Amino acid sequence: MKAWAPYIKGFRSYLQLERSLSSNTLEAYEHDIEKLCQFLDYKKLVVTPEGIKHETLQEFLMWIHELGMTARTQARVISGIKAFYKYLLMENMMQDDPTELLEGPKLGQKLPDFLTVEEINALIGAIDRSKPEGERNKAIIETLYSCGLRVSELVNLKLSLCFFDIGFIKVTGKGNKERIVPVGSVAINQLQRYFESYRNHLNIKAGQEDYVFLNRRGARLTRVMIFTIIKDLARIAGIRNSISPHTFRHSFATHLIEGGADLRAVQEMLGHSSITTTEIYTHLDREYLRSAILQFHPRG
Repeated sequence: MKAWAPYIKGFRSYLQLERSLSSNTLEAYEHDIEKLCQFLDYKKLVVTPEGIKHETLQEFLMWIHELGMTARTQARVISGIKAFYKYLLMENMMQDDPTELLEGPKLGQKLPDFLTVEEINALIGAIDRSKPEGERNKAIIETLYSCGLRVSELVNLKLSLCFFDIGFIKVTGKGNKERIVPVGSVAINQLQRYFESYRNHLNIKAGQEDYVFLNRRGARLTRVMIFTIIKDLARIAGIRNSISPHTFRHSFATHLIEGGADLRAVQEMLGHSSITTTEIYTHLDREYLRSAILQFHPRG
């Protein structure tokens, strides 16, 4: 709907300039508003953002539910719509918030998937290191697992922000927040092997010189390429669970907490703004905790 375009444009600018959100997050918010516009077109309703009613939004929720969206996706769309109307209120484009009483589906706590140490070793073992890109792909996996990076942080990792002599890298996470992350000796050694055997021999494109992970044409790897590399390795390693770059982030956090790492330290390394986000990893190894109680408690 053309009438909504200026509002969406202003909302995007607000998110980008004032909240410093990433391009992926901006697109997700924009997609949520566009989904509402699609519904209005489907119902042949000509209405501006400030003219929409709570009842219309309730109908919209029923519509996306009937489309087969998962409860989690529905909740994310509702969150995007609510953020849009908060922006309109803040800019005094309207007086009342039609999303105030809008409720999404109830969500249970979803525990993230993670790999065992044995599965990570099997996945690394599936890498064909006889191929030129083999050392690079091993460096990618070692870095994801050693540092708990998001895929966007990995593809944007820069040489100038790698301090291997003191064992740290600097990454830019959500909201353009920078953080210092320790990197283990295994990952550092593998990165150096990747530099010596692959990266140092590339004809690097102008403007790409500072990025750590490059393709054979000397350009920065994309998020999609990282996903593809991991999917292919999982298939070769016989790992049937659906895994992604984020699985290594979950594995990193889970293995640290299982090993006794301080929750606050893990929060800092992951770049979580709230410790409640990190606390989910304390629920992952219930069977381990149960066996420990049975083994060591005097009334076990």
